[in-house]
Amino acid sequence: MLNFCTLFNTTYLSRGLAMYRSLEKYSADFHLYIVAFDDHCFDLLTRLSLESATIISLKQFENERLLEIKNDRTDAEYCWTCASFSIKYCIETFNLDHCTYVDADLLFFKDPSILLEEMGEKSVLITEHRFSPRYMQAVSNGKYCVQFMTFRNTWGGMEVLNWWVDACITWCFNRIEDGKFGDQRYLDDWTTRFSTVHVLQHLGGGVAPWNVQQYDFKTEGTKVLGRETATNERFNLVFYHYHGFHYTKNDAYSLSNETYQLERNHVRHIYRAYGTALSEAEKIINAYNKEIVSHEVTDDISWIKKVPGRSLLFFLRGYYKNIYKKNALEYGFLS
Repeated sequence: MLNFCTLFNTTYLSRGLAMYRSLEKYSADFHLYIVAFDDHCFDLLTRLSLESATIISLKQFENERLLEIKNDRTDAEYCWTCASFSIKYCIETFNLDHCTYVDADLLFFKDPSILLEEMGEKSVLITEHRFSPRYMQAVSNGKYCVQFMTFRNTWGGMEVLNWWVDACITWCFNRIEDGKFGDQRYLDDWTTRFSTVHVLQHLGGGVAPWNVQQYDFKTEGTKVLGRETATNERFNLVFYHYHGFHYTKNDAYSLSNETYQLERNHVRHIYRAYGTALSEAEKIINAYNKEIVSHEVTDDISWIKKVPGRSLLFFLRGYYKNIYKKNALEYGFLS
């Protein structure tokens, strides 16, 4: 069985549920441990009775070490601090032989067991950002991404995990300082600091807005097939990280930060699937509680409305740059 853990609050409910259901679709045998960061999130997830999930309340999860530093960090910084703790908590509480941390804004397109098999005899798996050349300046945030990380319950795996937990308690902030950034830049020297760390090589694990420009995709049945344009190497997309994706006013989505250039090919084969998955998750959530807001809503669309030409294009096409109307994303023609 594959063991996963994640953490999110009510405003990430639809994304977290979409991620869970994609695992349910593609993974033959898995269990997801979810740390619910508020009572509304815990109550609704509990009511959903997800067959392959265990819901953990914040009261159960937090210990004295976390509570001591909680008030000194923003919500985001505290969440980053808790990522490493969530892995340690699940391994120790549920006596797991391994646990993979996954961000709530991932969607799986294939069984992720192929990624863990690549570890061989190693005890820790990490994933690179693999920045496209135009975004290499972002490497200051870390060579590796805390998005999909596996730790085995071995002496070597727990040595790395405990080192990371201690480091995040000491310092985990949303700024670059003395070679650190959040919980992420701690990973930069792991391949030399520790002997049991494997860096994922499969191109289908860790595709994201900052590297998707290097690939094009096509869909065959339930599979999304990728091709690295520089080398012509083919691969199956295993998961995509929808970093920066959020809901906006006027029933639209902002697919990612406008810094990242997304081609129509990427929108058609990767982002359309996410729009559909989110809509299905929202229907499930609304069936239990129509009043709960399962996602945040921003006003990112306002800058389009300020210019008549942009507003007209958005109205006629259903999108402008990385902003898409929901119905245009899910049902519109994407060449």
